[in-house]
Amino acid sequence: MLLNTLLLALRSIRRNLLRSFLTILGIVIGVSAVITMVTLGNGATMAVQNQISSLGTNLLQVRPGQRMGPGGGGGGAPAFKEVDAEAIATQIGGIAAVAPEARTGATLVAQGRNWTSSIIGSTNAWLITGNWKLGAGRAFSDEELQAGAAVCLIGQSVQRELFGTRSAVGEPLRVKKISCDVVGVLASKGQGAFGNDQDDVVLLPIKTLQRRITGHTRVNTLLVSMMDGSDPSRVKDSLTQLLRERRKLAQDDEDNFNVLDTKQLADTLSGTTKVMTMLLGAVAAVSLLVGGIGIMNIMLVSVTERTREIGLRLAIGALEREVLLQFLIEAVVLACLGGVIGIVLATAASLGLSNLMDVPYIFNPGVNLLSFLFSAGIGVVFGYFPARRAARLDPIEALRHE
Repeated sequence: MLLNTLLLALRSIRRNLLRSFLTILGIVIGVSAVITMVTLGNGATMAVQNQISSLGTNLLQVRPGQRMGPGGGGGGAPAFKEVDAEAIATQIGGIAAVAPEARTGATLVAQGRNWTSSIIGSTNAWLITGNWKLGAGRAFSDEELQAGAAVCLIGQSVQRELFGTRSAVGEPLRVKKISCDVVGVLASKGQGAFGNDQDDVVLLPIKTLQRRITGHTRVNTLLVSMMDGSDPSRVKDSLTQLLRERRKLAQDDEDNFNVLDTKQLADTLSGTTKVMTMLLGAVAAVSLLVGGIGIMNIMLVSVTERTREIGLRLAIGALEREVLLQFLIEAVVLACLGGVIGIVLATAASLGLSNLMDVPYIFNPGVNLLSFLFSAGIGVVFGYFPARRAARLDPIEALRHE
């Protein structure tokens, strides 16, 4: 009986193909919109997490001032020194590497070309804290770091703009008024979490930057990479206590430095994108309800058009539940068909938009299955009333219907 009812429903749908397609259009749009929004949101969340993790693994950034960002209160706070990084590395457990970082900007000159870039002074530990790999050449030697030698590592963007396809290793590079030898080229990391080009950078030994470019020993940031499995809260508490002692802060004094945990930043940004994804998915789901109303409307029209057919079936012995099931299955088939088409369109749209937005495509079987089941549920809910109306028709009155 169920098979015959299904065949009757398919026959009715095929009889009015254009009307059936227009009926399920709302379901198609709703399902495809929900899946596309959720898929792109998940991809954006993954992209944010990857960009934050590119800053470093289990990384703490310590800077002068009471908070991050503009107006952070760092103007009157004393800067760090290189010995602060050495103290952290030797006196706190669970630390993988500590890198002092001093930054400035400068114009670079090489091969008759100019390029403005970020200049960073640090040690080889900077490569560890920032998950940097060498694409060519070598890191600094201990002698070069101690003596403040005129050597540097450059990022891929500097390599491309100043040296083109030619290898920069061993070539001279002028940074402001000093000339340094390029001893290595960093592997590419691409765009950062805040839209900056991470490859547009030149790394000098910190003593070279301090003595020959900035003329002072101030350190802007301490980069602290924690070991895997270490307790971030314990490390941060120990780090805060050590820096308070070194900066001679009284018990009642507020910290004149701030500690940023990049993992917490990643969690915060990921949470924001997840909330936005849920919001967009909920807005898109409204079109599913609109599609359900369209199904109910067309099923009511179908019941009116087929009143004599329904009366004839009831007159020759069809049960009410059989008529109810016939129209209910027809509504569910329409909704499920819309769900399948919506999933196919959503997959194509998600792949295309993921490439366009440069975010990873993450297939989520749960969202696809849930959207399909929801569309089927829409068919049941909005198809029941027309089906019930058809099943309760009086056979005599139905046969008289013109």
